[in-house]
Amino acid sequence: MKILKDLKEQFEDAQWAIDPELALIDTILNKHPELYNLVAEDIVKDKANNDLGRKDGPTVEQVVRAAIYKELKGIDYRGLEYAQADSRICAVFIKLVDREPFSFEVLYKYISKITSQSLTKVMVAINRIALTEGLEDAEKIRIDTTVVESNIHYPTNNSLIWDCIKESQRLLSKLDEIEKDGEVRDYTKQAKRNYFHINVEKNVEKRKQLFKKQLKILRRSIKQTERVLKRLVEKGKSATKEEAKHRQMLEELLPKMQQVHSISIRHELYGEQVPNQEKIYSIYEDHTDIIVKGQREVQFGHKVNLTVGKSALILDCQIISGNPKDTSLYKDPLLHIQQYYETIPRDVATDGGFASLDNLKFAKKQGVLNIVFNKIVGSLKNITTSLNMETRLKKWRSGIEAVISNLKRGFDLFRCEWKSKPHFDAKVLWSVIAYNIRVMTGLFLDRI
Repeated sequence: MKILKDLKEQFEDAQWAIDPELALIDTILNKHPELYNLVAEDIVKDKANNDLGRKDGPTVEQVVRAAIYKELKGIDYRGLEYAQADSRICAVFIKLVDREPFSFEVLYKYISKITSQSLTKVMVAINRIALTEGLEDAEKIRIDTTVVESNIHYPTNNSLIWDCIKESQRLLSKLDEIEKDGEVRDYTKQAKRNYFHINVEKNVEKRKQLFKKQLKILRRSIKQTERVLKRLVEKGKSATKEEAKHRQMLEELLPKMQQVHSISIRHELYGEQVPNQEKIYSIYEDHTDIIVKGQREVQFGHKVNLTVGKSALILDCQIISGNPKDTSLYKDPLLHIQQYYETIPRDVATDGGFASLDNLKFAKKQGVLNIVFNKIVGSLKNITTSLNMETRLKKWRSGIEAVISNLKRGFDLFRCEWKSKPHFDAKVLWSVIAYNIRVMTGLFLDRI
């Protein structure tokens, strides 16, 4: 209970008393500086071999504290830059004594380097502190999945074709400005007209003819991109830094254009039902999965599998690729609880989507005493010490819906605006860490 004593002393300072969440994490970080080591390698890995630039960048401690402040306050990087100068407690928390605030570019540069693997370690380390302090014991867990959307527009073949033409033209025009050879043809004017006509056309045959025209333009854009890339490859090392940069972007875009072209021909012209695993839902966030859960509205993003303890702390968080059945997501959380917290849960409660005889046997083999699925079918039966225990665990399980709602509403996690899959994963875990800090603060305040 050492942290509780230190937190009481922290509250004697008025500026910390008005922001207990920052006071708690400040106390934890001061008592456990080893937490910084979990992300240090991500932050400093490029610094060691870099002899250029300023040498007064942020320390690992300042980067971690700035990231936590950003998530707790729900602000963006520009807001974080402003808060350093405007908020006294922000400056104190980030350790900006006698120095200028960091720019939003610098903060983004270092915070964005922290990987989801490192953040998982931080989440577990903070949760282990909660266990040590008696706030949680990991003996009673509930598991459920939710969906975090990617930052994309609703994908249709029409919109994806237009995105490909528009993006390739943007990159080729940039290159044309550098090389000044005037060989790049602009297809966007006709493509944009076709895009809007396809959107409003209801007649199936006329719509197919419009798609034929649009796909011809896409094919020309692909050919043009291939020609420019071939020329850049031939240049080799003589290409400028800007040309090399745009070459890399075009090389990443080209296979997506070809994939969209193939999918659109198969579906729009030949009426083929293309399997989901062969589709692409965004050329910008190509990691996006389609998530279909029962009769609910289709979502585009990633499944997140959450394991929550009796204290409402999130003990484990997995960002899932694809759209596997919930029954396949039952075993890993149990193994992770044992691995992370060196304990076997006594009670495990989930909804009916996780129910299977294989999962029941697995949990029993691991040593779980009470195994409850909210809905069961066929010969499957819950294993509990009593009927009363089964009823109580079913009611308790429903509380995870409130946890998910709190996480999403409190930290704006309905849609992740961070770009690329690694950053998507990192944003989800930063939000989980901030949520856990908020929950721990409430538990400590109850004791005080």
